[in-house]
Amino acid sequence: MNWGDLLAALALVMIIEGLIPFISPRGYKNTMQQLVAMPESTLRNIGFGLILCGVVFLYLVRS
Repeated sequence: MNWGDLLAALALVMIIEGLIPFISPRGYKNTMQQLVAMPESTLRNIGFGLILCGVVFLYLVRS
């Protein structure tokens, strides 16, 4: 892996993260309000699950 791959991956993350508020700002705001109301342990578990899914997906793509 080189720096170009890392920067391309970060650029894709920014593009994907920006699509939701661009397409549906009201829905994005509602979702963020629901996230604020969630317990931190739930958010931590969701984040951990996303990390695991990402690692597995990256492994499958790169192998």
